[in-house]
Amino acid sequence: MDGTRYTVTLDEFKLFHGIDRALYLVLVRDLLRNPQECLYIMALWLWLERGGFYNFISKILSLPPFLINELADEAVTCLKCVNAQFPFSSEAAEIPLTHSLAKKDISLQFFLERHLTAFNEIQNLVRGVCVPSMSDIMEMGCHGRFTESSTMVPVHAALSSVDSSLVQSISSLRIRGDASPPLGRVRANNETSRNERTMFVTFSKGYPVTEDEVRQFFTRLFGNCIESFHMQEVWPDEQALYAKIVFLRASFIRAILGGVGKAKFTINGKHKNARHSFN
Repeated sequence: MDGTRYTVTLDEFKLFHGIDRALYLVLVRDLLRNPQECLYIMALWLWLERGGFYNFISKILSLPPFLINELADEAVTCLKCVNAQFPFSSEAAEIPLTHSLAKKDISLQFFLERHLTAFNEIQNLVRGVCVPSMSDIMEMGCHGRFTESSTMVPVHAALSSVDSSLVQSISSLRIRGDASPPLGRVRANNETSRNERTMFVTFSKGYPVTEDEVRQFFTRLFGNCIESFHMQEVWPDEQALYAKIVFLRASFIRAILGGVGKAKFTINGKHKNARHSFN
């Protein structure tokens, strides 16, 4: 060792954290989440990744936007467990998606038991990593101004650097039968109508449910109501965690959700969450 010190420029630092920036951009720009809160969400995920939950950020980035949003909601719940300013409630929701993605035994109790060290380390990650590498995106998010030149280059760099092993992960999360739209002109009002008739259902880890069970649940309530049903494609020994259902009429979704964004219901004793589609 010759004792030589090397200086990393801010641009090099941002490039190194390209995947983290890409995920933060999805949270702030595409999902319209609070930019400041998302700094802590990213810090929590980075803390998990540095604690042995390898490739956690890359795995999240490979997911559909609606699942990333659900994971962010779970991250907020986890943050409440480690932050004394937001006391943990015994009525807090489970974190089934985080548990599934981590491929390890992780629960809210995991964060409760580590809340003292986790709080300090997450704060340090916010100050030392998230703010310097993502502050430009946060600034644009706070003012609602995103530009092609200021965001797309880092994102492209991040995605191109994703390890080839993630290709299998992306493939396994592809929704069965969710093919690309045919070539040609598609009317915008038809696409809007389909979005209004689309609902996502997520399933708790450890409580597998079949497509037939979900179909029968809704058809018993509303009769012939489903236009198409796409269950997450997984390996034979894995459990599907979500499904996308397109109903014949948007009124079916309004009846299921009761006029709110999310709803919980039980199919054969198994708890499920339903939410309306969004882009």
